[in-house]
Amino acid sequence: MFGEGTGGGAAAASPPVLVPTRFVWTHGGRRVHLCGSFTRWQETMPMSPMEGLPTVFQVVCTLPPGYHQYKFIVDGEWRHDDQQSVMSDPLGNVNNWVLVKEPEHLSSVEGLGQLGASMDVDHDMPPLTGLRLDDHHQVQHHLQATLLPEVPALSEGDAEASRQRIADFLLRYTAYELLPESGKVVALDVTLPVKQAFHALYEQGLPAAPLWDSDRQQFVGMLSAADFITILKQLGSNGAILAEDDFDTHTIAAWKEEKLQLATQMDGSRMSPRRPLLYVGPDDSLRQVADRLLEHEVAMVPVLHFPPQNGSVPQLLHLASLSGVLKCMHRHFRNVPGSLPLLSQPIGALPLGTWIPEITGDAGGPQLAVLRPNATLSNALALLLRTGVSSLPIVDEHGSLVDIYSRSDITALARDRSYAHLQLDVVTVTQALQIGAQDWGNGPGGPTSAGNRLHMCVRSESLRSVVERLAHPGVRRLICIEAGSKRVEGIISLRDVFNFLLG
Repeated sequence: MFGEGTGGGAAAASPPVLVPTRFVWTHGGRRVHLCGSFTRWQETMPMSPMEGLPTVFQVVCTLPPGYHQYKFIVDGEWRHDDQQSVMSDPLGNVNNWVLVKEPEHLSSVEGLGQLGASMDVDHDMPPLTGLRLDDHHQVQHHLQATLLPEVPALSEGDAEASRQRIADFLLRYTAYELLPESGKVVALDVTLPVKQAFHALYEQGLPAAPLWDSDRQQFVGMLSAADFITILKQLGSNGAILAEDDFDTHTIAAWKEEKLQLATQMDGSRMSPRRPLLYVGPDDSLRQVADRLLEHEVAMVPVLHFPPQNGSVPQLLHLASLSGVLKCMHRHFRNVPGSLPLLSQPIGALPLGTWIPEITGDAGGPQLAVLRPNATLSNALALLLRTGVSSLPIVDEHGSLVDIYSRSDITALARDRSYAHLQLDVVTVTQALQIGAQDWGNGPGGPTSAGNRLHMCVRSESLRSVVERLAHPGVRRLICIEAGSKRVEGIISLRDVFNFLLG
């Protein structure tokens, strides 16, 4: 793709000059590799975690003087680091780059722009090994002082200009941009038994699916993991909608009707009118799609098309989500990163996300909801419903990240009637995750190891890096951890990013 080095080479009669060059990735991961023009974009070099800093990876390569482009492969995903110099190649890919100079000063391996100390070969730099894990503040200060470049403060004008460009893009493009070239959409018939419906949701890895009424020839609602949580909370209670035996045979339509009646009885009011189906059309702007998802606090809305020849029968084209809108936005702006200077700012300096009081300094502000490994499943489900979040970090006694429990994990219990054998007030979230893994293995929608389900970041990461990762399907939030200790500091969700960018 690119040559090994251009310019600045040694004389032809001299042996080739190779300069030791240190590459550093500071944003965590389980396995990190380096690939670049100096490997002809074919070979990858494994990077090793620094002692005492398991979220920081490094590797030293010997390179000829000249310009080199490179990228990191983090857990199988190609990534670039916004805090190091970036440029676009002829194919539109954004890569990092470095200028390796003649070795007359071995510390002068530098890039033009904001490369910073993380790429310098500086023999006077304090060593990073030997730091004590119990001294987290020292580790964090040392990391920021030696590895992370300072990002210039963003002017209010640049921030507003970035938001305006994003707003213009979202108004200019429509939901058609969300439609894949090929793929499938899943809808559930309301005559389907409840158990089979949740089975299908989990098997397909979907947080929700639209409901189709064949008699009315209409989409009439959505079924989500929150519905399954409601059923489990009701099973065995005095106001149970379904008995355990009914779960295998009761249809979605019957359960929805009984749920509506029970809600009316609990409110002591007349029968509440049914909520109209939330949907968007293919000609609606991306801003309208985002606004509808944010306003109604839903993960997905169907994209419906009403053909002129049979306008009363809709066609289901796609399920629109915030991650899809974000992916379109990222694709549009990725080749011109300078047009959105707001995205270059570190997330720790921006007012988005939910953080622990030690970070915000506000003990009375919104609290970060977490679980301990021994928390009961009943408490976990209640906390999910009460807070309205889609996932809860599981932390140990030191506040370090262990795992995560999501609404989608609960649907694993629909298989083989696992729900019928669980006492929600006894079984822990850790045990529930293990049961789900045993039932489903690593199938298409089944749970995988905690490492594959956890998506982490650190406060020093740029907003652009966060946007790139949240644009991937299935990634709905990033858990911000402290480098070294993995102590949970905050969570940034898709909703947080959109509220910040559109605010």
